[in-house]
Amino acid sequence: MPHRVALLGFLFVAGAAAAAPPSRDYHLKSPDGKLDLLVQVGPTLRWSVQHETTPVITPSEVSLALAGGEVLGKNPVVSSAKTTSVSATIASPIYKRSQIPDNYNQLILTLKGGYGLVVRAYNDGVAYRFFTSRKGSLTVLNEQATFNFAQDYESLIPFVRDLRVPTDPYMSSFESLYSAQKLSRAKKDSLAFLPALVAVGEQKKAVILEADVEDYPGMFLKSTEAPALGLHGDFARYPAEEKPGGFHNIQLVVPRRENYIAKTRGSRTFPWRAVVISAEDRQLADNDMVYKLAAPSRVKDVSWIKPGKVAWDWWNDWNISGVDFRAGLNTPTYKHYIDFAAANKLEYVILDEGWSEETDFMKVSPKIDLAELIAYGKERNVGLILWANWRSLTEKMDSAYKQYSAMGVKGFKIDFLDRDDQKMVRSSYELARKAADYKLLVDFHGMHKPDGLQRTYPNVLGYEGVKGLENFKWTPDDDVPRYDVTLPYIRMMAGPMDYTPGAMRNATKSEYHLSHSLPMSQGTRSHQLAMYVVFEAPLQMLSDSPTAYKREPESTDFIAQIPTVFDQTVALDGKVGEYVALARKKADTWYVGAMSNWTAREMTLDCSFLGDGNYEAVIFRDGVNADRDATDYKREVVKVSSKDRLKIALSPGGGWAARMYPAK
Repeated sequence: MPHRVALLGFLFVAGAAAAAPPSRDYHLKSPDGKLDLLVQVGPTLRWSVQHETTPVITPSEVSLALAGGEVLGKNPVVSSAKTTSVSATIASPIYKRSQIPDNYNQLILTLKGGYGLVVRAYNDGVAYRFFTSRKGSLTVLNEQATFNFAQDYESLIPFVRDLRVPTDPYMSSFESLYSAQKLSRAKKDSLAFLPALVAVGEQKKAVILEADVEDYPGMFLKSTEAPALGLHGDFARYPAEEKPGGFHNIQLVVPRRENYIAKTRGSRTFPWRAVVISAEDRQLADNDMVYKLAAPSRVKDVSWIKPGKVAWDWWNDWNISGVDFRAGLNTPTYKHYIDFAAANKLEYVILDEGWSEETDFMKVSPKIDLAELIAYGKERNVGLILWANWRSLTEKMDSAYKQYSAMGVKGFKIDFLDRDDQKMVRSSYELARKAADYKLLVDFHGMHKPDGLQRTYPNVLGYEGVKGLENFKWTPDDDVPRYDVTLPYIRMMAGPMDYTPGAMRNATKSEYHLSHSLPMSQGTRSHQLAMYVVFEAPLQMLSDSPTAYKREPESTDFIAQIPTVFDQTVALDGKVGEYVALARKKADTWYVGAMSNWTAREMTLDCSFLGDGNYEAVIFRDGVNADRDATDYKREVVKVSSKDRLKIALSPGGGWAARMYPAK
C-alpha cells in the first residue's frame, strides 16, 4: 500500500488572559487547504471547523468523564504535538469501489495524564478521537461530544420514534423518517440517532457520523440547550439488568442501567467523531469517511466471502401460486425459491422467521428438511442463509455456528438486537468474529447503523437500521419516495443498508394501500429498479415472490444482472430529499440509477463517466402513464458514448435505470 509521511508545520499561538491558564491553538488544514480544523487547548478542549469562509462547527467542548471524578479534557496540558501527512490507498474488495484514496493531515496531541486527542482533516471532512495509555481498566461515566453551529440552520434528523420498551429510549430499531426543522425547534428531551444532517448555508451540508465504535456504546444526539445552537452526544449507560421482553418476548430488554457508559481497557483508542462537509449535495451520496476511519480487516483471507443477491421469503409472505403444493414454511416452498434463484443466477435464499422454533433455532420446524434443502441448493449453486434472533443465537453461538456451518449453511440473518449500548456493540463484534472463524456471512437486522464493523469483519454484508420496504406492509402515511431520495445523503454515508427493494406491485400516491400478503411499493417500477444501483447492499434482496417476478421477466432479468459490489462509483447529480443519480462500474459495464420524490422532473445525465469507446444501454424508464399506473415502464436499447447528455423524465415517485456495456 503506497504511502508517504511527512512532517507538517502547525500554527501555534500562545495567549493568556489575566489569572487564566495559557491557551494554545492548533490549526490543521485539509490537503486541499479548504478545511481548517482548530483545536483550542485552554481550561477545556474545544474544536471548531471552517470550510473556506464558512464556519461549520463553532467552538465545541469535548471530554471524557471517568469514575473517581477525573475529566479528560479539563485543564489539559500538552506534552507533545505531532503533525503528519498521509497519502495512502485502501483496498476495498467488498464495497462500492475497489480502491479508496486515503489522504489526510493528522495532528496527535499527547496530553499529560496518559491521554490525548487525534484529529484528522480530509478534503471531505474532519474527525477526532480520544486515546488513553493507562494500565488496567477505565470506567467511562460519560463523553462530551458537542457540535455547535453559528446559526439556526435547517436540519434533517432521525429521531427515535419506535420504542421497543417505553421506559428505555435507548432500545430502538433505529428506523425513522427524517424530521426537517431548524436546530432551535428540536425538542430538548428528544433522542436522535446518527447520521444527522445540518445545512450550513445555501449549498453546504454537514453530516455528523461516528466510526470504529468497538467495546463502547454508539452515540445518540440531543439538542443543545440555549443559547447555543447545536447537537451533543448522548450515550446509553451499561445494562445493570436484562430480562426477556420486546417483540414476542424474544429480546433482552433493559429495565435498569448502571451509572456509566463503558468499562474498558485503560490503553485504547476511542470512537471517531466525524463531520463530512459538502459543497454539493451529490458529494454526500458517494462518500467513504466511515470506511476510511474504520479498523482494517481482521479476516486475512476474504476469498470465501461472496456478496450477492438473495431470494427473500418474508416480505412476500411465502405467497406463491401456480404450484401443486400448499405454499408456506415447508420444504416444497423453499425448493421453489431455490429453483427461482438458480434460474436467475441469484446466489442465496434466506429462510426467515419460522423455519425453526422462535426461541430455539437449534430445533428445526418439522415441516422443513433443512439438510435436503441445503443439498438441493448446493446442486444448483444457491446457498442458504438462516434467520436467527440475537438472544437465542448468542445463547448457543459456538454450537450453532459449528453445527450449521458443517451442514453447509452460508450465513445468518441476525435480528432484534435493537440496542447499541456497550454490551450490544461488544456482542456484535463477537458475532462477526466467530462467524468469520466458521466462514459464515452475517446480515444484521433490528440493528443500529453501520460504524465500520463491515470493514473490520467484511463477512458482515448487511445492516438494516433503515426504514425499508417492510414498512409498506403497515405504515400507510409515510412519504416514502422522499425518504428514498434522502437516504443516500445521510444513512447510506454510514455504510450498507438492507432496505430490501424489489416490489413488482407499484402504486401511485392515490392508489397505494396496505396489504400483508400482496404488498406494494410507493412509486414506480423504475423507481424500484433504480434502487439496485443507488442503494449500497453487498447482500441485496429480491423481496417479492417468485410468482411476481415470473410475471415480470424483463424487470427480473434486469435486476438479476446488477452486481452488489463495484469497482467504481460516480455521483452524477442530486439534491437531498428531491432526487439522486449515481453510476457504478463493475468490470467493463456501468450501471446507472436515478430516483425522484413525488415531484415529476426532468434531468440531464452527463455520460462523460463512460470514458472512451461506444456503449449499448439497456434502459428502463417510467412509462408515459406511470403517473396513473406506477407499474408502467418502457424498456429500450440505445447507443451511448461519453459525449452524450441523456435527458430523462421522472414521473411522480419515478425512477430511471440502465445497464451500459461496450458495444460489439
